[in-house]
Amino acid sequence: MLTKRAFFHHCAFCVAGVYSLDALARDGVEVGKTSNFAKLVPAGEVEASAKTQYNQMLKQASEKNALAPDDHPQVIRLRAIAERLVPFSYEWNPRAKDWDWRVNLIGSDQVNAFCMPGGKIAFFNGILKKLELTDDEVAMVMGHEIAHALREHARERMGKSMATNTLSKIGGALASVYLGVDPRVTDAVAQQGANLINLKFSREDETEADLVGMELAARAGFNPRAGISLWQKMSATNKGAPPQWLSTHPSGNTRIKDIEANLSKVEPLYERAKQP
Repeated sequence: MLTKRAFFHHCAFCVAGVYSLDALARDGVEVGKTSNFAKLVPAGEVEASAKTQYNQMLKQASEKNALAPDDHPQVIRLRAIAERLVPFSYEWNPRAKDWDWRVNLIGSDQVNAFCMPGGKIAFFNGILKKLELTDDEVAMVMGHEIAHALREHARERMGKSMATNTLSKIGGALASVYLGVDPRVTDAVAQQGANLINLKFSREDETEADLVGMELAARAGFNPRAGISLWQKMSATNKGAPPQWLSTHPSGNTRIKDIEANLSKVEPLYERAKQP
């Protein structure tokens, strides 16, 4: 494992089935295969677009004096947690080894965090202050957001949108989706790229990210039970939010139940990680 200095020197600091895991051959949570829709959009195009948007966001935050410096205590804390989580991401997506992982803190009251395709992580100060997150809870949030990137949910959502909105252009390309990506669809990546930061995921995406993120945190030595206290805090903060059936996100109670149902699969990983 890289030292913190070496890790962040290199890092500078959300084909179907290839990255899926055989649940029978491993310990941990069980999730389905990645969607075939993701194949409609070249991964490199999505990650390049995400990098551009991320850099633009950092530039805008810096101009407003809202970008926390590298020596900020919370930045140091976030990057230390990321350093422990990232090595366990490679099993879920081999490309993650080559990602330019970055972690930054934005001075905003938003209770939010995200990881864009290619490992571009941002936390907003509001989620740390308002929820008074412990390191274990931060790891659950960060693991969840990293899981979105690893499972390529943004790429999948873009592929689904393209399949729906550009069917006439794609035409016969859909029939050859298993043979490769039609180059005619690459222009749509740039058109949809503006949505990457604010992209909304489905309930299924959110549930999957909860479980994969919980496993990443457990393998890195963070208590997976922190997911319960995290969503208790989130539920208390989001009083008055619409009921689950009116939202794209599962309710806090549903997420807690899903986490509790999977604790037995990840607690042994946590206990193993605590051993010398």
